[in-house]
Amino acid sequence: MKHEVEEIRLKNGARGLLIDVPDATTMSMQFQFRAGNRYAKSKDIEQVAHIMEHMAFGANARFKTEHEFEFEFTKNGAYRNAYTSDLSMVYEADCADFEWDRILDLQKVAICHPRFNESELNAEKGNVRSELTNYLNDHQRILWPRVQQLLGEDILTYRQSLPTIGAVTLADVREHHRRTHTTLNMRFVIAGKLDGRRAEIRRQIENFDLPEGERFMVPRDELTKANPSIVRRKDATNLTFGLFMVINRELNDEELDAMHYLNHILTGTMHSRIFGAARRKGLAYNVSAYTDVGFYDSGWDITGQVNHEAAGELFDIITREIRYVLDGKISEQEIIAAKSFALGRYQMGAQTVSQISGFYTGRYFADGFIKNYEKVPAMIKKVTVKRMIDTARCFINENKWVLAAVSSGEKQEIVDLNDKIETLFESR
Repeated sequence: MKHEVEEIRLKNGARGLLIDVPDATTMSMQFQFRAGNRYAKSKDIEQVAHIMEHMAFGANARFKTEHEFEFEFTKNGAYRNAYTSDLSMVYEADCADFEWDRILDLQKVAICHPRFNESELNAEKGNVRSELTNYLNDHQRILWPRVQQLLGEDILTYRQSLPTIGAVTLADVREHHRRTHTTLNMRFVIAGKLDGRRAEIRRQIENFDLPEGERFMVPRDELTKANPSIVRRKDATNLTFGLFMVINRELNDEELDAMHYLNHILTGTMHSRIFGAARRKGLAYNVSAYTDVGFYDSGWDITGQVNHEAAGELFDIITREIRYVLDGKISEQEIIAAKSFALGRYQMGAQTVSQISGFYTGRYFADGFIKNYEKVPAMIKKVTVKRMIDTARCFINENKWVLAAVSSGEKQEIVDLNDKIETLFESR
Protein backbone atom coordinates (compact mmCIF):
# COMPACT_ATOMS: atom_id res chain seq x y z
CA MET A 1 0.00 0.00 0.00
CA LYS A 2 1.26 3.45 -0.90
CA HIS A 3 1.99 5.74 2.00
CA GLU A 4 3.76 8.95 3.00
CA VAL A 5 5.59 9.63 6.27
CA GLU A 6 5.89 12.89 8.17
CA GLU A 7 7.56 13.49 11.53
CA ILE A 8 5.91 16.07 13.77
CA ARG A 9 7.30 17.71 16.90
CA LEU A 10 4.64 19.08 19.19
CA LYS A 11 4.69 22.07 21.53
CA ASN A 12 4.56 19.80 24.57
CA GLY A 13 7.80 18.07 23.50
CA ALA A 14 6.30 14.86 22.16
CA ARG A 15 7.50 13.58 18.79
CA GLY A 16 5.96 11.15 16.38
CA LEU A 17 5.30 9.91 12.88
CA LEU A 18 2.12 10.44 10.90
CA ILE A 19 1.86 7.83 8.15
CA ASP A 20 -0.76 8.63 5.55
CA VAL A 21 -2.16 5.51 3.86
CA PRO A 22 -4.81 6.96 1.47
CA ASP A 23 -6.55 3.65 0.76
CA ALA A 24 -6.68 2.49 4.39
CA THR A 25 -9.88 1.33 6.04
CA THR A 26 -8.24 1.01 9.47
CA MET A 27 -6.11 3.17 11.76
CA SER A 28 -3.10 1.97 13.78
CA MET A 29 -1.82 3.92 16.82
CA GLN A 30 1.20 3.30 19.02
CA PHE A 31 2.54 5.34 21.93
CA GLN A 32 5.94 4.53 23.43
CA PHE A 33 7.64 5.63 26.63
CA ARG A 34 11.09 4.70 27.93
CA ALA A 35 9.43 3.20 30.98
CA GLY A 36 10.44 -0.48 30.94
CA ASN A 37 11.90 -2.66 33.68
CA ARG A 38 15.29 -0.93 33.64
CA TYR A 39 13.65 2.33 34.69
CA ALA A 40 12.17 0.98 37.92
CA LYS A 41 13.44 3.11 40.80
CA SER A 42 14.86 -0.02 42.46
CA LYS A 43 15.70 -3.60 41.47
CA ASP A 44 13.65 -4.66 44.51
CA ILE A 45 10.49 -3.65 42.64
CA GLU A 46 11.75 -4.41 39.12
CA GLN A 47 8.33 -5.68 37.98
CA VAL A 48 6.59 -2.38 38.78
CA ALA A 49 6.73 -1.43 35.09
CA HIS A 50 5.20 -4.72 34.01
CA ILE A 51 2.46 -4.50 36.64
CA MET A 52 1.69 -0.91 35.63
CA GLU A 53 1.40 -1.99 32.01
CA HIS A 54 -1.13 -4.66 33.03
CA MET A 55 -3.12 -1.96 34.83
CA ALA A 56 -2.90 0.45 31.89
CA PHE A 57 -6.41 -0.26 30.63
CA GLY A 58 -8.04 -0.47 34.03
CA ALA A 59 -10.03 2.12 35.93
CA ASN A 60 -9.45 5.68 34.78
CA ALA A 61 -10.93 9.16 35.03
CA ARG A 62 -13.88 8.20 32.84
CA PHE A 63 -14.53 4.52 33.65
CA LYS A 64 -14.81 2.95 37.10
CA THR A 65 -13.55 -0.51 36.12
CA GLU A 66 -11.44 -2.29 33.54
CA HIS A 67 -14.53 -4.13 32.29
CA GLU A 68 -16.40 -0.90 31.57
CA PHE A 69 -13.43 0.53 29.71
CA GLU A 70 -12.87 -2.69 27.76
CA PHE A 71 -16.51 -2.81 26.66
CA GLU A 72 -16.43 0.78 25.43
CA PHE A 73 -13.08 0.42 23.70
CA THR A 74 -13.89 -2.76 21.78
CA LYS A 75 -17.60 -2.31 21.03
CA ASN A 76 -16.93 -1.67 17.32
CA GLY A 77 -14.21 -4.29 16.99
CA ALA A 78 -11.18 -2.19 17.97
CA TYR A 79 -8.10 -3.98 19.27
CA ARG A 80 -5.85 -2.69 22.04
CA ASN A 81 -2.78 -3.99 23.84
CA ALA A 82 0.24 -2.87 25.82
CA TYR A 83 3.64 -4.47 26.38
CA THR A 84 6.76 -3.89 28.44
CA SER A 85 10.39 -4.67 27.66
CA ASP A 86 13.64 -3.85 29.44
CA LEU A 87 13.46 -0.31 28.05
CA SER A 88 10.02 0.41 26.61
CA MET A 89 6.37 0.50 27.50
CA VAL A 90 4.16 0.64 24.41
CA TYR A 91 0.42 1.17 24.11
CA GLU A 92 -1.07 0.07 20.80
CA ALA A 93 -4.49 0.06 19.17
CA ASP A 94 -6.02 -0.80 15.80
CA CYS A 95 -9.51 0.32 14.86
CA ALA A 96 -11.90 0.85 11.98
CA ASP A 97 -11.38 4.09 10.10
CA PHE A 98 -14.78 5.51 11.10
CA GLU A 99 -13.95 5.56 14.83
CA TRP A 100 -10.31 6.65 14.82
CA ASP A 101 -10.96 9.83 16.82
CA ARG A 102 -12.95 8.01 19.50
CA ILE A 103 -10.22 5.42 19.95
CA LEU A 104 -7.48 8.06 20.06
CA ASP A 105 -9.43 9.86 22.77
CA LEU A 106 -9.77 6.63 24.78
CA GLN A 107 -6.05 5.98 24.39
CA LYS A 108 -5.41 9.44 25.79
CA VAL A 109 -7.61 8.80 28.83
CA ALA A 110 -5.90 5.47 29.57
CA ILE A 111 -2.40 6.91 29.26
CA CYS A 112 -2.94 10.22 31.04
CA HIS A 113 -5.60 9.53 33.67
CA PRO A 114 -5.34 6.00 35.06
CA ARG A 115 -6.98 5.51 38.47
CA PHE A 116 -4.78 2.83 39.91
CA ASN A 117 -6.60 1.02 42.72
CA GLU A 118 -5.77 -1.72 45.20
CA SER A 119 -8.11 -4.38 43.83
CA GLU A 120 -6.70 -4.11 40.29
CA LEU A 121 -3.16 -4.03 41.67
CA ASN A 122 -3.69 -7.30 43.53
CA ALA A 123 -5.32 -8.91 40.50
CA GLU A 124 -2.55 -7.86 38.14
CA LYS A 125 0.15 -8.97 40.56
CA GLY A 126 -1.38 -12.42 40.27
CA ASN A 127 -1.57 -12.19 36.49
CA VAL A 128 2.04 -11.04 36.15
CA ARG A 129 3.16 -13.80 38.51
CA SER A 130 1.29 -16.32 36.37
CA GLU A 131 2.79 -14.88 33.18
CA LEU A 132 6.39 -15.09 34.43
CA THR A 133 5.80 -18.58 35.81
CA ASN A 134 4.54 -19.61 32.38
CA TYR A 135 7.76 -18.29 30.86
CA LEU A 136 9.75 -20.61 33.12
CA ASN A 137 8.24 -23.48 31.15
CA ASP A 138 9.39 -21.99 27.84
CA HIS A 139 13.01 -23.06 27.41
CA GLN A 140 13.70 -20.74 24.50
CA ARG A 141 12.31 -17.77 26.39
CA ILE A 142 14.21 -18.30 29.65
CA LEU A 143 17.52 -18.60 27.82
CA TRP A 144 17.73 -14.96 26.69
CA PRO A 145 17.74 -13.09 30.05
CA ARG A 146 20.35 -15.52 31.35
CA VAL A 147 22.51 -14.79 28.32
CA GLN A 148 22.04 -11.05 28.80
CA GLN A 149 23.41 -11.43 32.33
CA LEU A 150 26.33 -13.57 31.20
CA LEU A 151 27.33 -10.96 28.62
CA GLY A 152 27.18 -8.18 31.21
CA GLU A 153 23.70 -6.62 31.00
CA ASP A 154 22.26 -5.40 34.30
CA ILE A 155 18.92 -7.22 34.17
CA LEU A 156 17.10 -9.93 36.13
CA THR A 157 16.06 -13.38 34.97
CA TYR A 158 12.41 -14.37 35.23
CA ARG A 159 13.10 -16.39 38.37
CA GLN A 160 14.81 -13.38 39.93
CA SER A 161 11.97 -11.08 38.86
CA LEU A 162 9.24 -13.14 40.49
CA PRO A 163 10.02 -12.12 44.12
CA THR A 164 9.91 -8.42 43.18
CA ILE A 165 6.19 -8.66 42.34
CA GLY A 166 5.10 -8.92 45.96
CA ALA A 167 7.12 -5.84 46.95
CA VAL A 168 5.32 -3.51 44.52
CA THR A 169 2.88 -1.12 46.20
CA LEU A 170 0.24 1.16 44.77
CA ALA A 171 2.52 4.10 45.58
CA ASP A 172 5.27 2.46 43.50
CA VAL A 173 2.95 2.10 40.51
CA ARG A 174 1.85 5.71 40.74
CA GLU A 175 5.44 6.93 41.13
CA HIS A 176 6.55 4.95 38.06
CA HIS A 177 3.74 6.40 35.96
CA ARG A 178 4.34 9.96 37.17
CA ARG A 179 8.10 9.81 36.52
CA THR A 180 8.09 8.00 33.17
CA HIS A 181 4.88 9.12 31.46
CA THR A 182 5.87 12.58 30.32
CA THR A 183 5.57 14.32 26.98
CA LEU A 184 9.31 14.56 26.38
CA ASN A 185 9.60 10.83 27.06
CA MET A 186 6.81 9.99 24.61
CA ARG A 187 7.04 8.91 20.97
CA PHE A 188 4.11 7.89 18.77
CA VAL A 189 3.31 6.46 15.35
CA ILE A 190 -0.17 6.88 13.84
CA ALA A 191 -0.93 5.27 10.49
CA GLY A 192 -4.07 5.34 8.37
CA LYS A 193 -6.09 7.67 6.19
CA LEU A 194 -4.95 11.11 7.38
CA ASP A 195 -6.36 13.48 4.77
CA GLY A 196 -8.10 16.29 6.66
CA ARG A 197 -7.27 14.76 10.02
CA ARG A 198 -3.72 15.90 10.79
CA ALA A 199 -4.75 19.04 12.66
CA GLU A 200 -7.14 17.13 14.91
CA ILE A 201 -4.54 14.43 15.62
CA ARG A 202 -1.99 17.07 16.50
CA ARG A 203 -4.51 18.86 18.73
CA GLN A 204 -5.47 15.70 20.60
CA ILE A 205 -1.88 14.66 21.30
CA GLU A 206 -0.85 18.18 22.30
CA ASN A 207 -3.67 17.99 24.83
CA PHE A 208 -2.26 14.89 26.54
CA ASP A 209 -2.41 15.88 30.20
CA LEU A 210 1.11 14.79 31.16
CA PRO A 211 4.05 16.69 32.67
CA GLU A 212 6.90 17.68 30.34
CA GLY A 213 9.57 15.60 32.12
CA GLU A 214 12.58 14.36 30.18
CA ARG A 215 13.56 11.78 27.56
CA PHE A 216 15.39 9.15 29.59
CA MET A 217 18.85 8.03 28.60
CA VAL A 218 19.35 4.37 27.72
CA PRO A 219 21.51 2.54 30.30
CA ARG A 220 24.88 1.37 29.00
CA ASP A 221 26.47 -1.94 30.01
CA GLU A 222 30.01 -3.13 29.40
CA LEU A 223 29.66 -6.36 27.45
CA THR A 224 32.22 -9.13 27.65
CA LYS A 225 32.96 -12.76 26.81
CA ALA A 226 31.51 -15.40 29.14
CA ASN A 227 32.10 -19.05 29.89
CA PRO A 228 29.66 -21.67 28.54
CA SER A 229 26.60 -21.98 30.74
CA ILE A 230 23.60 -24.22 31.35
CA VAL A 231 20.19 -23.30 32.68
CA ARG A 232 19.30 -26.65 34.21
CA ARG A 233 15.76 -27.97 33.78
CA LYS A 234 14.92 -31.54 34.79
CA ASP A 235 12.07 -31.65 32.29
CA ALA A 236 14.23 -30.61 29.31
CA THR A 237 14.25 -33.51 26.87
CA ASN A 238 16.72 -31.92 24.46
CA LEU A 239 19.21 -29.05 24.23
CA THR A 240 17.81 -25.55 23.67
CA PHE A 241 20.93 -23.60 22.74
CA GLY A 242 22.13 -20.19 21.67
CA LEU A 243 25.44 -18.90 20.39
CA PHE A 244 25.41 -15.16 21.11
CA MET A 245 28.13 -12.86 19.73
CA VAL A 246 28.35 -9.11 20.37
CA ILE A 247 30.41 -6.13 19.29
CA ASN A 248 30.57 -2.90 21.28
CA ARG A 249 29.32 -0.64 18.50
CA GLU A 250 26.25 -0.15 16.37
CA LEU A 251 26.32 -1.70 12.93
CA ASN A 252 25.54 0.77 10.18
CA ASP A 253 22.62 0.11 7.83
CA GLU A 254 24.80 -1.48 5.14
CA GLU A 255 26.40 -3.87 7.64
CA LEU A 256 23.04 -4.80 9.16
CA ASP A 257 21.56 -5.52 5.74
CA ALA A 258 24.56 -7.66 4.88
CA MET A 259 24.11 -9.70 8.06
CA HIS A 260 20.39 -10.17 7.36
CA TYR A 261 21.19 -11.74 4.02
CA LEU A 262 24.05 -13.79 5.45
CA ASN A 263 21.66 -15.16 8.07
CA HIS A 264 19.27 -16.09 5.26
CA ILE A 265 22.06 -17.97 3.51
CA LEU A 266 22.92 -19.78 6.75
CA THR A 267 19.47 -20.64 8.15
CA GLY A 268 16.71 -18.94 6.15
CA THR A 269 15.42 -21.83 4.05
CA MET A 270 15.30 -25.61 3.84
CA HIS A 271 18.27 -25.43 1.46
CA SER A 272 20.34 -23.09 3.65
CA ARG A 273 23.88 -23.91 4.72
CA ILE A 274 23.27 -24.68 8.42
CA PHE A 275 19.56 -25.28 8.83
CA GLY A 276 19.18 -26.99 5.45
CA ALA A 277 22.17 -29.26 6.08
CA ALA A 278 20.85 -30.14 9.54
CA ARG A 279 17.41 -31.02 8.14
CA ARG A 280 18.87 -33.18 5.38
CA LYS A 281 20.79 -35.16 8.01
CA GLY A 282 17.85 -35.34 10.42
CA LEU A 283 19.74 -33.47 13.13
CA ALA A 284 17.48 -30.57 14.08
CA TYR A 285 13.96 -29.39 13.36
CA ASN A 286 14.90 -25.72 13.54
CA VAL A 287 18.03 -23.55 13.64
CA SER A 288 17.83 -19.77 13.25
CA ALA A 289 20.26 -16.87 12.87
CA TYR A 290 19.48 -13.28 13.78
CA THR A 291 21.32 -9.95 13.89
CA ASP A 292 20.15 -6.92 15.84
CA VAL A 293 21.47 -3.44 16.64
CA GLY A 294 21.11 -1.94 20.11
CA PHE A 295 21.92 1.54 21.34
CA TYR A 296 25.62 0.94 21.95
CA ASP A 297 26.25 -2.56 20.61
CA SER A 298 25.15 -5.17 18.09
CA GLY A 299 24.47 -8.88 18.36
CA TRP A 300 24.66 -11.94 16.12
CA ASP A 301 22.77 -14.99 17.42
CA ILE A 302 22.48 -18.57 16.22
CA THR A 303 19.83 -20.48 18.15
CA GLY A 304 17.89 -23.72 18.00
CA GLN A 305 17.01 -27.03 19.60
CA VAL A 306 18.76 -30.34 19.11
CA ASN A 307 18.62 -33.81 20.63
CA HIS A 308 21.66 -34.63 22.76
CA GLU A 309 22.89 -37.42 20.48
CA ALA A 310 22.85 -35.09 17.45
CA ALA A 311 24.35 -31.98 19.08
CA GLY A 312 27.98 -32.69 18.25
CA GLU A 313 27.30 -33.21 14.56
CA LEU A 314 25.11 -30.11 14.37
CA PHE A 315 27.80 -27.96 15.97
CA ASP A 316 30.33 -29.35 13.52
CA ILE A 317 28.10 -27.98 10.74
CA ILE A 318 27.67 -24.62 12.47
CA THR A 319 31.41 -24.28 13.02
CA ARG A 320 32.26 -25.37 9.49
CA GLU A 321 29.83 -23.01 7.79
CA ILE A 322 30.83 -19.96 9.83
CA ARG A 323 34.47 -20.74 9.07
CA TYR A 324 33.65 -20.92 5.35
CA VAL A 325 32.09 -17.44 5.63
CA LEU A 326 35.12 -16.06 7.45
CA ASP A 327 37.34 -17.53 4.73
CA GLY A 328 35.32 -15.73 2.07
CA LYS A 329 33.50 -18.75 0.69
CA ILE A 330 30.19 -17.18 -0.33
CA SER A 331 29.11 -17.40 -3.94
CA GLU A 332 27.48 -14.69 -6.02
CA GLN A 333 24.64 -17.13 -6.72
CA GLU A 334 23.90 -17.34 -3.00
CA ILE A 335 23.73 -13.60 -2.53
CA ILE A 336 21.58 -13.18 -5.66
CA ALA A 337 19.12 -15.72 -4.24
CA ALA A 338 19.11 -13.98 -0.83
CA LYS A 339 18.44 -10.60 -2.47
CA SER A 340 15.60 -12.05 -4.53
CA PHE A 341 14.04 -13.51 -1.38
CA ALA A 342 14.41 -10.17 0.44
CA LEU A 343 12.82 -8.22 -2.42
CA GLY A 344 9.81 -10.54 -2.43
CA ARG A 345 9.37 -10.23 1.34
CA TYR A 346 9.68 -6.44 1.02
CA GLN A 347 6.85 -6.29 -1.50
CA MET A 348 4.71 -8.56 0.70
CA GLY A 349 5.43 -6.52 3.83
CA ALA A 350 3.12 -3.54 3.27
CA GLN A 351 -0.25 -5.17 2.71
CA THR A 352 -1.88 -3.79 5.87
CA VAL A 353 -1.75 -0.58 7.87
CA SER A 354 -0.29 -2.47 10.85
CA GLN A 355 2.50 -3.90 8.68
CA ILE A 356 3.36 -0.43 7.39
CA SER A 357 3.40 0.97 10.92
CA GLY A 358 5.57 -1.91 12.11
CA PHE A 359 8.19 -1.12 9.47
CA TYR A 360 8.84 2.23 11.17
CA THR A 361 8.06 1.81 14.87
CA GLY A 362 10.95 -0.32 16.11
CA ARG A 363 13.72 1.91 14.85
CA TYR A 364 11.87 5.18 15.45
CA PHE A 365 11.02 4.31 19.04
CA ALA A 366 14.60 3.22 19.64
CA ASP A 367 16.61 6.20 18.44
CA GLY A 368 14.34 8.49 16.41
CA PHE A 369 15.63 7.27 13.04
CA ILE A 370 13.06 7.23 10.24
CA LYS A 371 13.59 4.36 7.83
CA ASN A 372 12.96 5.04 4.15
CA TYR A 373 10.61 2.43 2.74
CA GLU A 374 11.12 3.49 -0.87
CA LYS A 375 14.90 3.01 -0.65
CA VAL A 376 14.73 -0.62 0.50
CA PRO A 377 15.09 -2.12 -3.02
CA ALA A 378 18.19 0.02 -3.62
CA MET A 379 19.60 -1.01 -0.25
CA ILE A 380 19.06 -4.66 -1.16
CA LYS A 381 20.99 -4.20 -4.40
CA LYS A 382 23.92 -2.55 -2.56
CA VAL A 383 24.69 -5.60 -0.40
CA THR A 384 27.95 -7.27 -1.40
CA VAL A 385 29.72 -10.50 -0.53
CA LYS A 386 32.62 -8.47 0.82
CA ARG A 387 30.35 -6.57 3.21
CA MET A 388 28.93 -9.86 4.51
CA ILE A 389 32.35 -11.34 5.14
CA ASP A 390 33.83 -8.20 6.68
CA THR A 391 30.91 -7.76 9.06
CA ALA A 392 30.94 -11.39 10.16
CA ARG A 393 34.66 -11.09 10.83
CA CYS A 394 33.98 -8.06 13.05
CA PHE A 395 31.98 -10.25 15.42
CA ILE A 396 34.66 -12.92 15.51
CA ASN A 397 37.50 -10.44 15.96
CA GLU A 398 35.66 -8.78 18.86
CA ASN A 399 35.77 -12.14 20.71
CA LYS A 400 32.86 -11.30 23.02
CA TRP A 401 30.46 -14.21 23.02
CA VAL A 402 28.81 -16.96 25.01
CA LEU A 403 27.32 -20.38 24.30
CA ALA A 404 24.43 -21.17 26.62
CA ALA A 405 21.75 -23.82 26.76
CA VAL A 406 18.75 -25.10 28.67
CA SER A 407 19.32 -28.76 29.43
CA SER A 408 18.82 -31.58 31.90
CA GLY A 409 22.23 -32.98 30.97
CA GLU A 410 25.73 -32.46 32.29
CA LYS A 411 27.61 -29.21 31.85
CA GLN A 412 30.42 -31.06 30.11
CA GLU A 413 28.19 -31.42 27.07
CA ILE A 414 27.98 -27.66 26.56
CA VAL A 415 31.69 -27.33 27.34
CA ASP A 416 32.51 -29.80 24.55
CA LEU A 417 30.26 -27.94 22.12
CA ASN A 418 31.84 -24.66 23.21
CA ASP A 419 35.28 -26.07 22.36
CA LYS A 420 34.15 -26.54 18.76
CA ILE A 421 32.97 -22.91 18.52
CA GLU A 422 36.12 -21.64 20.26
CA THR A 423 38.21 -22.73 17.27
CA LEU A 424 36.56 -20.00 15.17
CA PHE A 425 37.89 -17.31 17.49
CA GLU A 426 41.32 -18.87 18.03
CA SER A 427 42.10 -18.93 14.31
CA ARG A 428 41.47 -15.23 13.72
